[in-house]
Amino acid sequence: MDSSESLNKRWWKEGTVGVVTGANKGIGYAVVHQLAEHGIHVILTARDEERGKAAVKTLNDEGFHNVVFHQLDVHDESSIQAFANWMNEKHGKLDILVNNAAISGLTIDYDIVKKNKSNPTMLFTPPGSTVEGISETYEMAKECIEINYYGTKRMVEAFLPLLKLASEGGGRIVNVTSRAGVLEYIPSMTLRQQLSNLHDLTEDKIDAFLQKFLKDFKKGMLKINGWPISYSAYFVSKAAQNAYTRLLAHQHPDMYINCVHPGFVKTDLNVDVGKLSIDEGAKGPVMVALHPPGSPSGQYYDETEIGDFNVLPKTDGP
Repeated sequence: MDSSESLNKRWWKEGTVGVVTGANKGIGYAVVHQLAEHGIHVILTARDEERGKAAVKTLNDEGFHNVVFHQLDVHDESSIQAFANWMNEKHGKLDILVNNAAISGLTIDYDIVKKNKSNPTMLFTPPGSTVEGISETYEMAKECIEINYYGTKRMVEAFLPLLKLASEGGGRIVNVTSRAGVLEYIPSMTLRQQLSNLHDLTEDKIDAFLQKFLKDFKKGMLKINGWPISYSAYFVSKAAQNAYTRLLAHQHPDMYINCVHPGFVKTDLNVDVGKLSIDEGAKGPVMVALHPPGSPSGQYYDETEIGDFNVLPKTDGP
């Protein structure tokens, strides 16, 4: 189903509510903008209150009075719970949850990277390659896993009761992912198999996969044990997020739960290297968020087309 067909089958109505995390800028901001254009009442969330409020003011000034702000730190369980309590009191339900908040897990020397950014794929090199000015530490890797995977998981767990009360045709969860999470990027076939078989997949197995990664990272054993060795935490966190998406969809067949790679978008996360604008990158997540009843669930979307959790398309790069 293409985006125009999906959006022509309008299921939402006045009072349909969506939440977007990490939305004061970049793809998250563009997702809020486009959902608001379709008439969704959107709660734009951000960790930084000042920046979040400024983003909402910009949208309100453009005439989008169906956008409001709420502070949210997906790394903080108490922040998530406070937001969930507010949502329950204010709206009593949630129709759409877009988990967009993420970090790269990298320490970046922006002066070096920006000076060398003439290569448009420099930030998406194969595992094992290195880029001047970019490095990883164990502390950053751990934070990346905590935000990208466990932040998503905490949001889902806190908001499932409200999503079960969605107005029309089941609540929708869209996890903004990356092609970096496709299992082909993990060198070890044994590691890939831990996440590839849905019938054997459990949350405990995903947790064990991530803890094994962090243990190997700390011991300097990523390469010998078959993990990606550059951008490693980001790749692993997104692979885990993809697996969790499939598992959730299997556990909740009354809902629509998918993950979407938005494309190679120019954002702060990749030092503004990319092929797509944030508006172009938002098209996939918005399309999937607004899919009509009867649409696919448990899928990985590569931009606006269904892709493969395990294997990359053979045609292009990031």
